[in-house]
Amino acid sequence: MSTFRKVVLFTDADGRARFREEDIPLDQGTPAARLSVLHGASALQLRESPVGFRSSFHCTGQPQWLFVLRGVMEIGLQDGSTRRFGPGEHFYSADTLPQGATFDPQLHGHWSRQVGDEPLVTLFVRD
Repeated sequence: MSTFRKVVLFTDADGRARFREEDIPLDQGTPAARLSVLHGASALQLRESPVGFRSSFHCTGQPQWLFVLRGVMEIGLQDGSTRRFGPGEHFYSADTLPQGATFDPQLHGHWSRQVGDEPLVTLFVRD
């Protein structure tokens, strides 16, 4: 069976953002066009981040897919690790603030930045 590798940015039990990977089965459709089950979406939004863009630590307000359309995006976590995503790559951003918590920039969330000499264009798709 074919699968689609879903990269997930999530909030772990300790409140810190981490990455994990999951497989989405492509068990629908035909042998010539394997499909996943249909997933719902409520909205989509495009964003262009100029050369030099960098955010501070923040949490995702609402879980959403992020697809890089142009440029390179780097995501940094509290543990100092980073991961880069280029055109055609994605991640599912679900590192929301734990219920009842007050945001602490030394504990929660991730930062993002544009890398290279080309503006970053991303597509957000909300559940």
